[in-house]
Amino acid sequence: MKYLRAALLAALFLFSTVISAWAEDVVLRSRDGAVELSGTLLGFDGQFYRVETKYGELTVDGSGVVCEGPGCPSLTNFVAEMSISGSSTIGEVLMPALVEVFALQNGLKAERITEDDTHFIYVLRTDEDAVVARFAFRVSSTDEGFADLLADEADLVMALREIRPGELELAEEAGLGTLDDVNRSRVLALDAMTVIVSPVNPISAMSISDLARVLSGDITNWRTLGGPDAPISIHMRDAQSGIAQAVEDRVLRRAAVELRDGVNRHATNGELAQAVADDQLGIGVANYSEVGNSKALALTGTCGFSLRANRLTIKTEDYPLTAPMFLYIPARRLPKLAREFLAYTRTVPAQIITRRAGFVDQAPEEITLNAQGDRLANAVRVADGDAGLSNLKRLIDTLSPLRRLSTSFRFEPGQTRLDAQSRSNVQQLARAMEAGIYDGRKLMFVGFSDGEGPADGNLRIARERAQAVKLAVENAVEASNLSQVVLTTDAFGEAMPMACDDTSWGRQVNRRVEVWVR
Repeated sequence: MKYLRAALLAALFLFSTVISAWAEDVVLRSRDGAVELSGTLLGFDGQFYRVETKYGELTVDGSGVVCEGPGCPSLTNFVAEMSISGSSTIGEVLMPALVEVFALQNGLKAERITEDDTHFIYVLRTDEDAVVARFAFRVSSTDEGFADLLADEADLVMALREIRPGELELAEEAGLGTLDDVNRSRVLALDAMTVIVSPVNPISAMSISDLARVLSGDITNWRTLGGPDAPISIHMRDAQSGIAQAVEDRVLRRAAVELRDGVNRHATNGELAQAVADDQLGIGVANYSEVGNSKALALTGTCGFSLRANRLTIKTEDYPLTAPMFLYIPARRLPKLAREFLAYTRTVPAQIITRRAGFVDQAPEEITLNAQGDRLANAVRVADGDAGLSNLKRLIDTLSPLRRLSTSFRFEPGQTRLDAQSRSNVQQLARAMEAGIYDGRKLMFVGFSDGEGPADGNLRIARERAQAVKLAVENAVEASNLSQVVLTTDAFGEAMPMACDDTSWGRQVNRRVEVWVR
């Protein structure tokens, strides 16, 4: 449709067709007076007019026309307006920090005006005190953010979970685009769903399967998990919060169970963590960034592998319950300053701010093979027969001279499509290559698989996934000479598992593509 509209507009100008007015808001007239377009002004971003006409919604370059009528915006005193709604976890600390530093780096002053507990506005001014932007925030929940977007009351959504199918369908019907596309969503920062208990609880680890059984009420006594003979009390965030819904989507729903009745709900992450810390028989799922005084459990499986949430395992997505913090961006043109802010969120300075705000940033880190003792131990443990040992030796010989990037790629359950965090990682890596960060270096995309099925088949699938990720990154690079960097692929199948293959969660963690650099 957008191509049809663009072609129509081009034809209108090409043939100098005068269009009679059918609306009263604005009239856009070419500077030679030959072309006239009338309609209702839907938006202006400081460069382009967005107008509803009898031909549909058209976008017109403001440099080529003169605007007349009561709806025309001021060109000399234009103020970029952007409304942002959604998760309080993102909106209360991280986004304000990013806005303030963005303003500082652009020579602007940022003034925060608080309206009530959930609404505040950042007013950006020049040194001459001229207002150039207003970023209006509503911090509540991920649910409310998507509701505001669908009601045309928000330009961006802050979300602690992926968009759900129903929301995705409604957004497409509303003309907001396909919001799970790579250009419609991006990962702002990283967090994780962390299982927490009281510091006095003797339990130190739990499988995701057992977590699902606890939350569903199938397990009700700590004795089943190796703890005391006492009932388990469950603490969760309010049902509308992003992390509670992420637990539903990624733990309960995948186990085909529902949250049991009678759980203790909490309005904030801090309240949840403190309630669990104070409850000797309590358990909850909290953000990694806000575990407070509670004790975080490692995730384990029957094979003996154990994974604990920390900055590096979250960044590499090796920890199976990572929780990307999303910004969802509808298919509409935002003001230039707003677009510049979104571009800034992916820069190195923004990653530093993210880290200082208490979240996991996405700045790539390089890890030597020698620093990955646990992974190598797992690889030795599962090496089976001469073929397995030979593949392991080849892995060590190949990867020893290289360093692993913390940027990894994983796939949606049972699909060949990259998951949401990995789709964002494609863009991150592509932008780094465009900036010349890897010029003169070799990047190897290395595929791994789970241990289900024959080893030869797993190796083939791992190789195909590595090639697919390499192609996705190449296609995402828009402004760079790829001849400056060497891109290759390799695969080692099931040679280096991260988790146990006895659950769908473990198999998903093991099916991955890593990036190794030299």
